[in-house]
Amino acid sequence: MFPTPRILFFILFLGMAGLFSFSPATSFYQIFDQSFVGKKVEIYMSDSFIYSVLQKNSSVFGSILDKQEESGLQIIYTRIDRDRKGRPVFTEHRLGVDNNRYFYPASTVKLPIAILALQRLNELKIPGLDKNSTLITGSSGSRQTAVCNDPSAPDGRPTIAHYIKKILLVSDNDAFNRLYEFLGQEYINNNLHQMGYLQAHLIHRLEVSLSEEENRFTNPVRFIDSTGKILYEKAAENSQLSYATRNTRMGNGYLKAGQLVNEPFDFSKKNRLTLTELNNIVKSIMFPESVPKHQRFNLTAGDYAFLRRYMSMMPGESFSPVYDPGENWDTYVKFLLYGSEKGASRPGIRIFNKVGDAYGFLTDAAYIIDTDSQVEFMLSAVIYCNSDGVFNDDQYDYATVGLPFMKHLGQAILEYERTRVRKYKPDLSAFIFNYKD
Repeated sequence: MFPTPRILFFILFLGMAGLFSFSPATSFYQIFDQSFVGKKVEIYMSDSFIYSVLQKNSSVFGSILDKQEESGLQIIYTRIDRDRKGRPVFTEHRLGVDNNRYFYPASTVKLPIAILALQRLNELKIPGLDKNSTLITGSSGSRQTAVCNDPSAPDGRPTIAHYIKKILLVSDNDAFNRLYEFLGQEYINNNLHQMGYLQAHLIHRLEVSLSEEENRFTNPVRFIDSTGKILYEKAAENSQLSYATRNTRMGNGYLKAGQLVNEPFDFSKKNRLTLTELNNIVKSIMFPESVPKHQRFNLTAGDYAFLRRYMSMMPGESFSPVYDPGENWDTYVKFLLYGSEKGASRPGIRIFNKVGDAYGFLTDAAYIIDTDSQVEFMLSAVIYCNSDGVFNDDQYDYATVGLPFMKHLGQAILEYERTRVRKYKPDLSAFIFNYKD
């Protein structure tokens, strides 16, 4: 039973004042990123629902619940009911969600970049220019790389569409970098902030080691048609974006040039995206009419269908690009429900999602449907899998802690959804696609 509003206010006041501490076993979560000391701090009270689901499966989740604080666990489960006209009604449950506690978002930042790339094409309104136009990436600096062809495309042409496919199918890093270069740092962050994603901080490429200044510089790009005519050209840019000041240091140490440095690792100049923002971005693609107008991306009906199709397609279903099932199996980037499983996906299940894993942080944000049981729900989660507190040593607990947790979490919520009574069954036809290219 929850405390009365008056008692709850008093408890929260004491917590803010530092006079009352909450143990991880309670339904409160109070850990702060150093960046926000002295600023307004958001504290979320987790309701008891998710905790009760996990507690019922204590043999699977007990160790995580006992170390909820250390594991940095954050979960958002969104129950979806339909009214008699088929309109979705959302009930959101949270556990441990704290927008001021930093986690490295890894590849989850690729989703907003893919969406913004389609939005930018719509804004340009140039006849003949679309996501299938050839995109040539140039170079204007010694550390930049140019791209004139894409061997994974059937005709060898690099395009926005093909980059997005690779991002959503297998979380391709180079594809993300090319869209980052097309958009530029200022466009990305200014647009996300205008939409209300104020803590989003997408400021660097992935997998390539570049300085803060080098990531401010983005390559020149041009789009051409089938005759070689230039449809649109953008010169190299130097971002003047003013970064939010952060002091985000974590862990006990990190490896640098093979040597252990015994001090916390600095994430202050790393990408940032909160679980709340990521969850809302997924919701805006699956249910655009259900988010505030200022949080709806400038997309066409075709754009939404394109994103949903490739968010839910499995690598083995793709004919362009073609993937080796030994390296990119069907459940490769479907952490929730499958974890590290390499078998076939379950009949009737489709997962529209984006995952991320790096520096010991494991994240998945998904809309999940079961067409056999007529079930739908949203589930987003992040867990920290770095028990030794050392970064860059590749000794992370993904296989033993994070991926099993994600698998069992997705299964637990799915089983609950299959048993709960719905007054109106959902019409899932908008989320059913022909996956044959």
